[in-house]
Amino acid sequence: MRARLKEVTQEATVLIVAQRVGTIMDADQIIVLDKGEIVGRGTHDELMQTNTIYREIANSQLKNADEMKG
Repeated sequence: MRARLKEVTQEATVLIVAQRVGTIMDADQIIVLDKGEIVGRGTHDELMQTNTIYREIANSQLKNADEMKG
């Protein structure tokens, strides 16, 4: 689904609200909210380096996904 969305919206601005990091990892820009406030903005790689909240969420979710794969 994400691949098709990316294909169809190449020239468009798309806003995706997500709870799962895996849904937005390839986004050009991710905005991190905490209690309704913007606490970070950047790519997945940038946020992994600079944003503790995003890094903790990503590590938790990605670790759980790996464990489920076996």
